[in-house]
Amino acid sequence: MKNIIDRIIEPFAPGTVVQRLAARQAIQAYEAARPDRNHRAHRESRSGDLAVQLAGKSLREQARFLDENHDLVTGIFDRLEERVIGANGIGIEPMPMDAEGNRLEEFAAELKDWWAEWSLAPETSGELTRPQMERLVCRTWLRDGEALAQQVQGRVPTFRYPTETPFALELLEPDYLPLEYDDPANGVYQGIERNTWRQIRGYHVYKSHPGDMRAWQMATKFVPAESMIHIAHRKRLGQSRGITILHAVLKRLADLKDYEESERVAARLAAALTMYIKKGDPALFGTGGQQTASGNRTIPVAPGMVFDGLQPGEDVGMIESNRPSSLLEGFRSSMIRAVAAGTRSGYSTTNRDYNGTYSAQRQELVEAQLGYDLLQGEFIDQWARPVYRNALRMAIATGRIRLPRELDRRTLNNAFYLGPVMPWINPVHEAQAWKETIRAGGADEAEMARARGRNPQELKRNREAEIQRNREAGLVYSSDPFHEYYAGDSHADPASDGTDSGADGEDAD
Repeated sequence: MKNIIDRIIEPFAPGTVVQRLAARQAIQAYEAARPDRNHRAHRESRSGDLAVQLAGKSLREQARFLDENHDLVTGIFDRLEERVIGANGIGIEPMPMDAEGNRLEEFAAELKDWWAEWSLAPETSGELTRPQMERLVCRTWLRDGEALAQQVQGRVPTFRYPTETPFALELLEPDYLPLEYDDPANGVYQGIERNTWRQIRGYHVYKSHPGDMRAWQMATKFVPAESMIHIAHRKRLGQSRGITILHAVLKRLADLKDYEESERVAARLAAALTMYIKKGDPALFGTGGQQTASGNRTIPVAPGMVFDGLQPGEDVGMIESNRPSSLLEGFRSSMIRAVAAGTRSGYSTTNRDYNGTYSAQRQELVEAQLGYDLLQGEFIDQWARPVYRNALRMAIATGRIRLPRELDRRTLNNAFYLGPVMPWINPVHEAQAWKETIRAGGADEAEMARARGRNPQELKRNREAEIQRNREAGLVYSSDPFHEYYAGDSHADPASDGTDSGADGEDAD
């Protein structure tokens, strides 16, 4: 269809009009873009930064309110904490090596001991252990969309470090980084200062929390990029600030909360027994029953009573209610299923509904674990790894950690990061599968140990010490196959195959 512009230029440039009409038809070839579509299309043409600047604060505050007042949302974040961080936090297994690629076990154990010591008080207030800190940071990151930490290191006036390592984290909520602070002339947008290549130079943060009712202290300070850790949940390329993981389900959660409240109110009303007296012929109306001071008739009700106080022509009826609705359970479950899909959570875990079959439960667990692993990987990349490396750097700089001569310095920061693993639904089948996989060469013992959330080196050392003590005490357990193969010969060599290696080829007696 030609518009007014096409009609104007048609006498002068008909070829151009043909091209315009062809292009318009090509665009409208996509059904969703046709003007006669039946659905209402919503568009988002703003940049990721602008979209977050306009809506980020509101979404963040809504998510916080639901976390504080909606049991379902509280449970979602509790489960995400458990699956992403766990009770012991993100474990770190140092992997330093020498020039030949051999792991330096003693140095790795020294790093492990130092890390455990620093983990007792890693943040500036000294109130939180590292697992507690990581769980709070993870919750803030997923609920608010981002979290920050200023890295305090070296000598700082008036500050005393909680541990021997002069490195601590000052934890900051995203409110400290103002969304509305822009200075285009200096490359500052949403409180973050960047160069022309979008590389971060630093952060302009408030000196106190803007929600502390101290607006007169709303001055900002500049923190260099190398002194700040900013973990953000981003959804678009070039997006500077994070957005809550609930962003797509906030309205559904709010509606579900209101609906549940309405059903609860209706159920309470239905629980109040309500009766009425249906009267017949007005000529038969009497004054039977008890009268209140205002003249209203009352009938006492008690368990097991026999009521014989009706007047001629009267009948007793009850006001019935269909609340709570029989459709509530199915509707609520379908809503929670959609919420779980939009928050990388498992439906059964979110709804506490474990009535599925073994196959269905395992399939859901496997799929949900993929989402937990993805969030865990992001947390490690944006938080756990920078914290470990910067803390280790300060420990070395101050002499708390001394490097061995044989260390290949390129492997100093090598470490294996261990988070919560997928639990076993059927331990017997899982253990048998691992056993066969290791025997076939498809996995090693260390991989199985990590799959169970254990440190392979620690497990190996514990096993060696345990078996040695059992043998010295004469204790026999199935965990030590030595007794099974060499029973009756206390001098047998466990590395031997138990047969005579003589030339005659006969079996040993």
